[in-house]
Amino acid sequence: MAEPSLVSAPATIGSPAPDSRIVAAGRGTAWWMEAWRLFTPNAGTWLLIALVCCGIVLAAGALGMVPLIGQLVGLAAEILWPVLVGGLMLGCRAIDRGNPLLVAHLFAGFRQRTLALVLAGAIYTGVLVLISIAIGGMMIAIFGVSILSVVTGATDPSQMGIAYGSAVVAVLLVFLFFLLLLLPLIMAIWFAPALIMLGGVAPVEAMKASFIACARNMVPFLVYGAIGIVLAIVASIPFGLGWLVLGPVMIASLYASYCDIFEDRDGA
Repeated sequence: MAEPSLVSAPATIGSPAPDSRIVAAGRGTAWWMEAWRLFTPNAGTWLLIALVCCGIVLAAGALGMVPLIGQLVGLAAEILWPVLVGGLMLGCRAIDRGNPLLVAHLFAGFRQRTLALVLAGAIYTGVLVLISIAIGGMMIAIFGVSILSVVTGATDPSQMGIAYGSAVVAVLLVFLFFLLLLLPLIMAIWFAPALIMLGGVAPVEAMKASFIACARNMVPFLVYGAIGIVLAIVASIPFGLGWLVLGPVMIASLYASYCDIFEDRDGA
C-alpha cells in the first residue's frame, strides 16, 4: 500500500496577507472545540508527535548544559520552532481534507517554506534577545545597587527588610514590563507559521498580519486564554502527562483560529 503523501503548500511565496476579520467572543471557546475535533481522529499520531517533541526538548536540554554549545542549541531551537509549527499546520490541513496525519508532518517545514519559516523564527528570536538585553540592562541600571547590597549583606541590618521588599517589588515590576514587551511579539508570531505555510505570505508581512489579527480579536483571545490556563493546570496535575494531549490540541486550536479569522470559515 502506498504511503499517504503530505499536503503541499501553495507553490509560491509572497502572496498578499489575507484580511483578518473580527469574530465573536464565543469563538475563543469554539477554537478549543474545533481543536478537539481535529485531535480525536488521529489521537495516536498526535501523541507520537508529542513524544517526538518531548525527545527533542530533552535532547536540547541535555546539550544545554554544555557551555557555549548549550547557548547555540537554545538559540537554534527558538529560531526553528516556527518550522515545526508550520509543518503541523499542513498536518491539520490534511485532517481537514479527510487525509491522515503523519509524523512526517512535524518536519514538513524543512521541505517546504523552510527559508521563510526560519526567517520568521530569526526575527522573533532577534527581537526576544533585544527585549531580554533591555530588561537585563534595566535591572542592572535601576535596581542593581539595591539587589547587590541585599545579596552581599552590605545593607544596614535595620534596613534589611526594606531592602528586601524593594528588591522584590523591583523584580516584579521588571517582570511585568517584560510581559508587556513580550505580548506584542507573541501576537506577531502567533499566526505567522500558518500564514507562511498555508497562505504563502512573506515572513514580515505574515508577522504584521498576525499582530493586527490578534489586536482586532483581543476579546475572543482573552476567552481562549482563560480556558487555556484552566486546561494547563489540569494537564499539569498528573506529573505533566496531560501535556501530551494538551500540546497537540493547542496546535490544532492555532489552526482553528487561523481558519476562523483569515479564511472566513469555522475552523475548517
